[in-house]
Amino acid sequence: MIALIQRVSHAAVQVEERCVGEIGPGLLALIGVQRDDDASHARRILDKLLAYRVFPDEAQRMNRSLSDTGDGLLLVSQFTLAADTKKGTRPSFTPAAPPEEARELFDHLCDLARTAHPTVETGEFGADMQVSLVNDGPVTFWLEV
Repeated sequence: MIALIQRVSHAAVQVEERCVGEIGPGLLALIGVQRDDDASHARRILDKLLAYRVFPDEAQRMNRSLSDTGDGLLLVSQFTLAADTKKGTRPSFTPAAPPEEARELFDHLCDLARTAHPTVETGEFGADMQVSLVNDGPVTFWLEV
């Protein structure tokens, strides 16, 4: 499972001109599900999302996590993160989980997140989404488990 995370001051997801998820300060996590991922991968990526230290402390060092700040978490499925881009100029999506498996694992991740963190919003799996964000820093990390 892959998470491309961005520390944001604001992020929102729209589907057909309606807002389906929105947070103020926190993390936007674009989630890619790969073929061999299972529930243990969802648990491990959530643990990383909540514990990864990307927020500044009093000395402006990245020493605080989402769990420390209590800020928002916006989870958005993005199968293109699982693309193989090593050869040529067209991505191969062979590494990506089939849609029904990916949906099940993404939903599982969202359920886990909602029980572990107070503010969790999501995009809409499989929808054509417009994601807007204000990247704070900018701070962006690629996490993989």
